[in-house]
Amino acid sequence: MYIYSFEKLEVWIEAKKLSKDIYSVTSKFSLDEKFGLTSQLKRASISICSNIAEGSARKSNKDKAHFTTIAFSSAVEVLNQIIITYELDFINKKEYVSLREQIESITNKLNALRNYQINK
Repeated sequence: MYIYSFEKLEVWIEAKKLSKDIYSVTSKFSLDEKFGLTSQLKRASISICSNIAEGSARKSNKDKAHFTTIAFSSAVEVLNQIIITYELDFINKKEYVSLREQIESITNKLNALRNYQINK
């Protein structure tokens, strides 16, 4: 089976794990949140790894960097929503810290990837 270039990226692997963790955490949210924060968190977290994958298929480094920037923006969106879910007591401190640390690692790697793409 062919392995695509994005599948080898550590940042994509981490973003995929974050997305799965978001799905796990939001499964405990009340049904009232199904179309609120639950939906937003799921879509934004999937957007991170999806944009990394889509950007990897682009020909120019400028295009690749554009999708990396979108992935970074989605990660910051997830962080915002995680802060709100924590303040609303939808997640506990351990979950909050874990998710926040994952987002910090992902945004650092995305920033490095974008700089590489721009300066290549």
